[in-house]
Amino acid sequence: MTHPHQTALTRYAEGAPGLDDAAVWTIEAHLETCPDCRARLVPALPADTLTLLDRVGAELDRALETEPAPARPARRWGAARRRWLAGAMLPWVIMTVAALTCAAAIDQLSTALPSLVLLLAPIAPLPGIAVAWTRRTDPAWELIAATPGAGLAMLLRRAAVVLAVVVPALAVAGLAAGVGASLALALLPSLACVAAAVALGGRIGVRRAAVVVGVAWVLAVVLPSVSTNHLSVALHPGAVPAWALATAALAAFAVSRADDYRRLESGA
Repeated sequence: MTHPHQTALTRYAEGAPGLDDAAVWTIEAHLETCPDCRARLVPALPADTLTLLDRVGAELDRALETEPAPARPARRWGAARRRWLAGAMLPWVIMTVAALTCAAAIDQLSTALPSLVLLLAPIAPLPGIAVAWTRRTDPAWELIAATPGAGLAMLLRRAAVVLAVVVPALAVAGLAAGVGASLALALLPSLACVAAAVALGGRIGVRRAAVVVGVAWVLAVVLPSVSTNHLSVALHPGAVPAWALATAALAAFAVSRADDYRRLESGA
């Protein structure tokens, strides 16, 4: 290691104008890692600088003595919870389960309408997905979005939590409504709609994507089914292979667009 000459240290301590920026940077970089040269620098410092350093040191000592005890570090489960959950998801998931319960009850009480469970199943997870990754419902969204574990991986974790609640509710509501034989038609379209929202969310924001997918389903399937009192062909048993293929294709496309979720704008 090459140490600065004492003359250079003295000129640096005095702020001599003859030192260029490169020389100043070299001395400062060396002083950061060399205690011997810092000790050689002290005698060359002006008296007022030494007085200022002493005063700052005394203030720091007093501040450290009166500083409150550090807060306890967050528990590991707290960090895991932030990766998997968003506080705004809970009321929407509860509302979804309640809506499915009502739909199952209506299916049992009335046979004039097509199965509301089958009609609502594909869009049931979308409210929870819509708030799983959005700046509008998370006050710390910018901080979370900038962490290495964020992006598509975090959205998929939170989507898995939504599905872990909604899918059993769909299964129970389907069995209660007497559509157990068509349970795949209640689950596969739901997974396809979630995959579509995730795939589109990286471009226009997850919340907007969930709204677009939900409105498209209502216009294309729900309203025609209710108006004609017959389920759409999209919910006939023969459509199961098509839904399975669509779900796989949309999921693959969503994974291929993972980089879209590295932008802060993806949480609009």
